[in-house]
This record gives sequence, structure tokens and C-alpha cells, in this order.
Amino acid sequence: MNQTSDQSTPQGSARPVRGRAINRRSMLKGVGGAAALAAVGTGVSVAAAAPAQAAGLSVVEHSDGGRMQYYRFSTPSIGWNPAVNVLLPDGYNPSRHYPVLYLLHGGGVGADFRAFDNEGIRDLTAGRELIVVMPDGGSAGWYCNPVASNAGPRNWETFHINELIPWVDSTFSTIAEFSGRAVSGFSMGGFGALKYTAKYHGHFASVSSHSGPADLRGPIGGTVTNWANLSSALVELKGGTIYGFPWDEARVSADNPMEHIESYRGKRIFLVSGTDPDVNETFVLPTQRTFGGALEAAGIPHERYEDSGTHFVRPERLQQDIDGIIAHLTKAG
Repeated sequence: MNQTSDQSTPQGSARPVRGRAINRRSMLKGVGGAAALAAVGTGVSVAAAAPAQAAGLSVVEHSDGGRMQYYRFSTPSIGWNPAVNVLLPDGYNPSRHYPVLYLLHGGGVGADFRAFDNEGIRDLTAGRELIVVMPDGGSAGWYCNPVASNAGPRNWETFHINELIPWVDSTFSTIAEFSGRAVSGFSMGGFGALKYTAKYHGHFASVSSHSGPADLRGPIGGTVTNWANLSSALVELKGGTIYGFPWDEARVSADNPMEHIESYRGKRIFLVSGTDPDVNETFVLPTQRTFGGALEAAGIPHERYEDSGTHFVRPERLQQDIDGIIAHLTKAG
């Protein structure tokens, strides 16, 4: 579908949508056991055994939760064992191949791979032929390899792009190509989605940012880069930073969505932000407006929405996004 270049909802006209905080989460049940061949209780059959080691990852923990498959890994890229939830379609059949959505959580103390399970992702994808991969990204990892860390390795970009994607494609029956992959995220994860899509041009056919900043050098004097540096230093890197002090300008430019507008051409783009000022949305909204304006000036179709409210996941927009992703990607078969 050929969208107009900027489909913003007029300010004040969108119906407010109440969302739960992204860092509220429930405990996983029945965690344990090694990766293994399983026929799960809902009739979903996991493709053979999850490889004990693949793409640089070693599976150290696995729990079979029906549609929801939980894994924890050992990897030299991260100084602790990160986890991932993989949500399979109802009636998952390894003889068929499915499109994949990588869904990236936001930042904050305690934020992790369980965030979107607490936002109702199982219900939002029920009956849909889509695999959803929800990995750890650190409390303030910013989906980057940092300039400096005093907390051991925190190379989230390497973990996601070089290790996790190949592991997913070798473990599950995926459409392992550009037309079969999407990436979406909230807040820090929305930035990560935009960054990964531009930086790894052939990986994702659809990108979505739910209240994620879209310009590292905006909105005033590089506020977003300073946000990434400060938050990572405080809660992720023990005084280390993502982009350094002073900034590593080459890294900032390499990661900045605004400096790679042409990389989004030919892809589905979905943006949403809140219009009520708070400590986060005050930075997000102007950068999404600037980014949307740059896409429009370049003639790149996209969807962009402004909804009343502050910085939270809007369930109705997430459902709209998932529907659009499924419509855009290669269908399961």
C-alpha cells in the first residue's frame, strides 16, 4: 500500500489510549532445562532441537511455554547471560516458513526481554502467522556497541545482528531474507529499530518506532546522544558511555537515523509518538517530526502518528503496527 508521506493524526484529535508501563512484568513460569526437541502442549512443534551452540551463542537455559519459547545464552558479546522470548504462531509447523518480527524493549532499570509479553503480545498475535523475537537489550544498552564499558562486554549490536538473527534462522522455520523480517521497538528500542534498519540495509523490510527518538543530534544540541551517554553511564556501563565524552562523531553519524534517510527507501516505515510533554516525549516528538519531514522531502512513503498522552506503549498502535507488518512481509508458506 502506498502511504502518503506523513499521515500524522491532528494534534488533540486522537483518542487517548491507556497503556501499561513498559517495565511492568510478570515472572516466567517453569524456567529450566536444556534446549531440546519438544512437542509443546498447544500443538506447536518446535523445529528439531534448538542448537546447543550456533552463531557464537551457547544455549544455557530453555523453557518450553507452548507458543512462548524462552532461551538464555552465553555469549562473549555480553558480560552476563542475556535472554530472549520467541513467540511462535498458533499451530507452528516446521515444514512451513514464517516471517519474523524482532521486537525491542525500551530502557530503564529492570527493563528486559519480558516487556512486550506484559503488553499483551500473545493476544495481539493470536491466530497470526508471525514469529516474534523479543531479546534482552540491556537497561540502557541503546542497541549499540559502546565506546567504553566498565561493566564487562555490553556489545548489544553484535549480539543482535551477528549472533541472534543467524541463531533464530537456524533454530526456527523462518523466511530468512529481507522480505521476511521486520523490526519494531519502544523508546530506546524504537531508536534501535530505526538504527538497525538503516545500518544493516538488507536485513529488515519494515521498521517501526513507538516513541523512539529518531535523531541523535536532536532536538537541541544533541540532547538524544547526551541522553544515551548519561543513561548508559548510570545504569548499564558503570561510568562507561555509548558514544564517549567528547563524542565519537563517526559513531554518532553511523548510528543516527537522520543521517541515513535514503536507507529507508523501499521499506515500510511506522512512527508514533505522544504529544503530552514529559521527560522522554519532550525529546522524542520533535525528532520524529524532523525525521518525518526528511522522509517526506525525500519522497519516501511512511506512516506517522501523534497521539495525546505521554511515553508509553499504545496497544492500539501496536496492534495496527503488527497488522501492517504482516500485510507487508512475505506470507508464511
